[in-house]
Amino acid sequence: MPAHRLITLTAIVLIAIALLAIPALAGPAPWYQWRSKLDGRLFCAQTSPGEGWTRDSGPYKDARCEQPGTR
Repeated sequence: MPAHRLITLTAIVLIAIALLAIPALAGPAPWYQWRSKLDGRLFCAQTSPGEGWTRDSGPYKDARCEQPGTR
């Protein structure tokens, strides 16, 4: 294999590894308290439970919505 092809292949592999590593730098999604429009119940989730809910407070670091987090 010619040297220039080896260098090109090495560069492609290194770029691919770097691109695949980017998601590893992302942190977990924050948690929020959601309030039911129907009866006011609170629910802790990372995403909206649906149309019948409004975001009440957050973000939080934990699934029980007890530890305040930052966004």
